[in-house]
Amino acid sequence: MTPAAKPPDSAPLRSDAERNRGRIIAAARTVFQREGLGASMASVAREAGVGIATIFRHFRIKEDLVAAVFADRMDAYVIAVNEALETADPWEGFSGFIEAVCAMQAADRGFADVLTMTFPAARALEERRLESYQGFLQLVTRAKDDGRLREDFCSQDLVVLLVANAGVLNFAGDAAPDAWRRFVALMIQSFRAPAHGPLPDPPDDDALYQAMLRTSAAGLTTPPRGT
Repeated sequence: MTPAAKPPDSAPLRSDAERNRGRIIAAARTVFQREGLGASMASVAREAGVGIATIFRHFRIKEDLVAAVFADRMDAYVIAVNEALETADPWEGFSGFIEAVCAMQAADRGFADVLTMTFPAARALEERRLESYQGFLQLVTRAKDDGRLREDFCSQDLVVLLVANAGVLNFAGDAAPDAWRRFVALMIQSFRAPAHGPLPDPPDDDALYQAMLRTSAAGLTTPPRGT
């Protein structure tokens, strides 16, 4: 084969690889939405109609696949906080953001998991999470300055709320798919000033980070290749 003949042969291979990658991401989105991040790579392979070795050629570890699947969801997360910051009423911006994020969890079980885990190797995903977190801190400050958010509310309360909401979603499932709405409404009302009593101290940031890291490690564990 002459060098001039190589590009026509290699181009279809690149095209096939790109199609396989897209098929894997679409399949993983479906599987994670249905089963959460605990779903196996084998389940994704079956949904995509490819061998598991093909998945590992495109995504070295499960965390890489998670980052690819939820890149657009994390973009939406950032958009939600930016829209909340543009809301003229500080309390409406704060409470509306919480409702929006909890609705995102309800719409996608996989994303519900992503919001309660951390993925140190997925830099782009974590950068978007940090961007949203910084916007949320601004929402908190605005609502407190407006006098309608209790003074002892802290950023850790959002993490705990998202974990709790994920638990409600997992418990209720398809049997009571809207149960989360009442829970979230109750929590938002509890955040409003004036407070009706003091709260216990929140967990510190390091403790929550370790909990999210441990949860992600458990959720992303997959059997060795070939099993």
